[in-house]
Amino acid sequence: MIDDVTTAVSVRYVVQLDQSNLGEFTGCEGLGVEVVIESREEGGNNSFVWQFPTRLKYPNIKLSRPVYQGSSDMVLNWILSITGESKRSTGTIVAKNARGTDIATWSINDVIPVRWTGPGFSPDQPKVLTETLEIAHHGFLVTGATI
Repeated sequence: MIDDVTTAVSVRYVVQLDQSNLGEFTGCEGLGVEVVIESREEGGNNSFVWQFPTRLKYPNIKLSRPVYQGSSDMVLNWILSITGESKRSTGTIVAKNARGTDIATWSINDVIPVRWTGPGFSPDQPKVLTETLEIAHHGFLVTGATI
């Protein structure tokens, strides 16, 4: 039997960047890393192509949530606080289940905002208003290292 305390059912993501709490998000896409591979063909070797790992590439992370009172203010205050500075934040994204128990934590390095998109308003298609925050980063922090 699977204990729902440790599984990721009805997950929300709490985002903290340095001293800025950006609140809870219901969607999180882009947590990952890609190893960039360089291929080299060796003269006289027709059976395979050499593949060498060269660097790590991190996709942007997109966080989304329904709009609530003050939700946009948290994000916009953070963006405005670092605009014009070369300051990059260190942050955490904590996945929590419906009971509020932490499931997983990702620590990210050199976080900068890429884009904030507020809700679109359309009277002919009523739906939940959502906002999206897209952030870039330069790797994950793990105990004793940055990857």
